[in-house]
Amino acid sequence: MTEILAIALAYGLGSVDFGVIVPRALGVDIYETGSGNPGTSNVFRTLGKRAAAMVMLGDAAKGLVAAAFGSTLGDPTLGVACALAAVVGHVFPVWHRFRGGRGVATAIGAAIWLVPLGGILLAVGWGTAVAVTRTASVASLVAMALYVPIFALSGFRGLPLALSAGIAAVVILRHSGNISRLVSGGERKIDTG
Repeated sequence: MTEILAIALAYGLGSVDFGVIVPRALGVDIYETGSGNPGTSNVFRTLGKRAAAMVMLGDAAKGLVAAAFGSTLGDPTLGVACALAAVVGHVFPVWHRFRGGRGVATAIGAAIWLVPLGGILLAVGWGTAVAVTRTASVASLVAMALYVPIFALSGFRGLPLALSAGIAAVVILRHSGNISRLVSGGERKIDTG
């Protein structure tokens, strides 16, 4: 029962979408602006670096808190299960009509708690890939491709590793439109200058 409650709370926490809250505090409905996606990239394009940084930090923090909560109440398996619940909550937020972001920052935030060095490497790698490619989706897909190997190299096996694969799969599937645009050459770049 404790595990189910922890996972439900992690989902609720994940559903708190800073990509909606921060723009709303600035008087903007992010669903009606830019791409309409309540994610860091759209906030960056429409409201600038400061607002995007607030969104990214908030979304990463909820992944970290969910993973910490599960790990503290149970074991690493519950920690990864709560991280997955938070990512699912971010992608399909109950508080925002199930219209969420892509889940990248939340997944990386969870990794920073669960596999600290690996999570930091994912965050730095994501930022570096954005700077080099100027395409957030490419950076996100690279980070998710490395997600399971980093967990495996950190000693995760069995169900916890499978749950980490679930996190990566949710985020990658949420990028299906981006993948199509990358293949067709229509994916938007971001101005990191």
